[in-house]
Amino acid sequence: MEKKTPELIFCPCPGIGHMISAVELAKHIAGGHGQHFHVTILTMQHHYFAWAGTTTSYINSVISSGLDIQFEDLPLVKLPYKDNMKGETFMCLFIEAHKNHVRDAVSRRLATGPVAALVLDVLCASMIDLAKELDVPSYIYMPSNATFLGLMLYLPTLHVKVPLEIEDVKDVINIPVLRSAPPSSMPTFMADKKDEAYTMLLDYGYKMREATGFIVNTFVELEMKQLEALERGECVPDQATPVVFPIGPLVVSEEQEKHECIKWLDEQPANSVLFLCFGSVGCFTKDVVKEMALGLERSGQRFLWVLRTPAQVYNPIAGDVNLEDELPEGFFERTRERGLVWPAWIPQLSVLAHAAVAGFVTHCGWNSILESLWHGVPMLAWPLYAEQHMNAVLVVREMGVGLELKVDRNNGGFVSSEELESGIRSLMEGEEGRKVRQRAEEMKVSGRKAVEGGSSYVSLELLVHQIIKNIAT
Repeated sequence: MEKKTPELIFCPCPGIGHMISAVELAKHIAGGHGQHFHVTILTMQHHYFAWAGTTTSYINSVISSGLDIQFEDLPLVKLPYKDNMKGETFMCLFIEAHKNHVRDAVSRRLATGPVAALVLDVLCASMIDLAKELDVPSYIYMPSNATFLGLMLYLPTLHVKVPLEIEDVKDVINIPVLRSAPPSSMPTFMADKKDEAYTMLLDYGYKMREATGFIVNTFVELEMKQLEALERGECVPDQATPVVFPIGPLVVSEEQEKHECIKWLDEQPANSVLFLCFGSVGCFTKDVVKEMALGLERSGQRFLWVLRTPAQVYNPIAGDVNLEDELPEGFFERTRERGLVWPAWIPQLSVLAHAAVAGFVTHCGWNSILESLWHGVPMLAWPLYAEQHMNAVLVVREMGVGLELKVDRNNGGFVSSEELESGIRSLMEGEEGRKVRQRAEEMKVSGRKAVEGGSSYVSLELLVHQIIKNIAT
């Protein structure tokens, strides 16, 4: 009887940034590293979310690629929505509701052949118990960075060391992967220790220590200090730290018809356009949008601005909006010759690759940061939610690839028009902008070397070998 190929089962978070990043990891394992495994990706159905259609089209492209990857839709679950629930709480409870379905899927496969490992998104950390129950190795995949991994592992220790609410800390916060961090840079789930989101993620911090290993979408040259702190065991002071595999940057190639925005960029001078985009769920109130428009207009720069309203982001069936109602009167007429406002999805990587683009105003989602660095584009940091404020500290202070904006995180991410105008001028015209542009270009070279036979390529090889060794034992 022919020996069955071991199966590698992925359980990603349904968020578009998490899902696509995990599938890219699966593609690298299935296509470029020995083809040792058949890969199954368990998908949590999420028609509630406005970006569900984008995920579906991406999955279809992977299915047609010829790689040994299949997708299995898990049964629908009841949405765990409650009034005033934080987004992190909703997502964790939504994932938890799938636990029995994941158990069933893994058990079916164990009945017919070997399961090499279960690869869990960081927000699926509670399923480590399931992996232990079924005697399957479990790896946590971090679509974010080594710094956030270090924070999560250190969180149980920090919880004891800093009993105050984060907003009441007068000094800096020290964690092994980020020294002297402003309290305001901590992730949004840490804002209220009495909230269910904090309690759940604190529990994840404990649970993650039981994983077989961690796979992180970063590379050594980008987060060397953080990876060294993890390797020395500083984030888990009372037990051994599972091995960390930095395998990034994972970026998604976009092969499609030329988008209208790309055609517009083709008509702009080289290194002249500022790109503004805030991720799959980034949006602002009308007051913030109008302040943003004033700062952008006064900066005098060419710009491509992806602007979506809260209704478009959170309502899957929301129709088009009249952007003139969202922007200051006369804004389009005054900026027609040098700006384009786009109200829908955009091929971000293709935009960042364009020769006309010279800077990126970003929410500091980790995928966006990596995509920007992949093309050597410096950033202006405008963090909004999750761990993005911590990412902004990394971009500005630790990595030196971007400049900072003063963001009022307690006021819908408000940035004054004067602050934005000054930040844009510094990035596009000033000496500070020149320095971060040079550093971003250096990280572009380092990141490409890392995945093309360098540190990340080697790390992925080591991961595959460890999984194979686990099967043998």
